[in-house]
Amino acid sequence: MPHNPSITVHYAQGILQAAQRLGLPVPTELPVEARIPLAMQDRFWEGLCAASDDPLVGLRLGSALQVGHLDMVGALLMSCEHFGEALEALLEYYPIIAEGSEFQLERDGVGVLLLYRPSYEVRREERVEAALASLVHLTRWITGERVTPARLTLGHRARAERSRYDQALGCPVEFAAAENALGFTLADLDVPLIQANALMREHLRALADAQLQRLGAQSLAAQVQHLLRQQPRWGKERVAEQLALSGRHLNRKLADEGTSFKLLREQVLHGMAEQLLRESPRLAEVAEKLGFSDESAFAKAFRRWSGMTPGQFRQGQTGL
Repeated sequence: MPHNPSITVHYAQGILQAAQRLGLPVPTELPVEARIPLAMQDRFWEGLCAASDDPLVGLRLGSALQVGHLDMVGALLMSCEHFGEALEALLEYYPIIAEGSEFQLERDGVGVLLLYRPSYEVRREERVEAALASLVHLTRWITGERVTPARLTLGHRARAERSRYDQALGCPVEFAAAENALGFTLADLDVPLIQANALMREHLRALADAQLQRLGAQSLAAQVQHLLRQQPRWGKERVAEQLALSGRHLNRKLADEGTSFKLLREQVLHGMAEQLLRESPRLAEVAEKLGFSDESAFAKAFRRWSGMTPGQFRQGQTGL
């Protein structure tokens, strides 16, 4: 059967219930299915943000989410022995909450970064802020207020006064960063969780593993995006080979999911381009890393994706 990227209905309900508490108009009801198509969630977010005159509506919605809105994954995270184990479980089981987007952990000698890489484009900034704000709230709750992120980084400019971010999040915030991420100290990873329960954890892991299997762990589109983030220069045939498919079969299966290789590749390259433009001083280096023949070809593609030149994008990241 065709597989369309989806989110758990509990997460969608959590967003809509938070919106109701904020006095925003929301759909009267959600579909009765256990999963909500990502396209429908796009429409919800567009409507919610358009109905609000608050630029930080995403931050407020995310802060209002509860552990129960994360489906069985929320209960599994709570039952882990310590915070580091909960982070690892989040990486493994996040597709149950929302397919396509992904988390990644990067460690160094100082601490650990929980990177968030969204797959959506509709109301991207508001939704990224909602996702990270919900995790700030969850972190404090499951650790009994013993862990607060050392910092939060956002790939976009501040949408309102910095003081509003500080008040809502209670941790340092950096804007126009290379990644959307939460930073923690190495000591945070060993903090025990207040509702650790080994028997419950193993039971929930079995249920979550079965759920991942039913979902196919990830949609084919998500697998393609993941491979392209690792190897942005790869074309359709090389990606298809990694998935044990022919290029033609890959096209057909992606069409069943309502997308195409070309669209997925451009979405990935657009996101990576913005990150690299924040990091790299040389346009030629960005173009080379993304597989473009020269700076001109990259600039033309970037303007098609974003409506601005790479230089204009970089100028918009200054003065923060």
